Amino acid sequence: MAEFRSGDLSLFYIDVPATCFDRGEPILLIHGFASNHTINWVNTNWLATLTGAGRRVIAIDNRGHGLSDKPRRPEDYHVDRMARDAEALLDHLGLDRVDVMGYSMGARIAAFLALRAKARIRSVILGGLGIHLVDGSGLPQSIAEAMEAPSLDDVTEPMPRMFRRFAEATGSDLQALAACIRGTRQSLGPSDLAEILCPVLVAVGTADPIAGDPYALAELLPQGRVLDIPGRDHNLAVGDKAFKAGALDFLVERP
Repeated sequence: MAEFRSGDLSLFYIDVPATCFDRGEPILLIHGFASNHTINWVNTNWLATLTGAGRRVIAIDNRGHGLSDKPRRPEDYHVDRMARDAEALLDHLGLDRVDVMGYSMGARIAAFLALRAKARIRSVILGGLGIHLVDGSGLPQSIAEAMEAPSLDDVTEPMPRMFRRFAEATGSDLQALAACIRGTRQSLGPSDLAEILCPVLVAVGTADPIAGDPYALAELLPQGRVLDIPGRDHNLAVGDKAFKAGALDFLVERP
């Protein structure tokens, strides 16, 4: 992994060339909450899929995750700050124009990035996030409380318990993740989405109870379209072959 600076934080990323012909169209990947670039994009074979399709892949470890610095104040996790991290990585690499794909919290960051860096974003894939980008504020605050509980045994609600177990399994900083949940509560309004003029693919599992309606979100985007990921919930959709096939088709078809 390589390192760069975003403000006073040290953040890490991978930069992997295409394994066959290079289309000259790099893509930035932004992972979800309590994950990291390896879990979200390498272990699910996204890295192999995209590099095998001729794309240079850049994947960041978000602040608070993976090898990147882990501040413990909620205000350090405002979504626009995390989008600025992604933009700082583009500056660091000298990239003027990229596609961006994010999953769940990473999709929220990708949408904020598309709004703040319009000229640099060729297209956006929003995985695991539908209309809750507009009418919701991210994962439940009870997940922060689960991260702060004395032990997993003290967490009884199914969703918070699932995230606490996952965070422990990945060796995550629980206090940083609690701050992240409390800090990433920002949404975008319809007028914001109207300014995202690039093509946007909204990809959500048909059994996902977390993301919100993908069709309602796509209707608010000037060039939004939906990819249903059949039968998949929030966790299983990320590595699904239908998601990969649909994303590759989208990347080829968009201008």
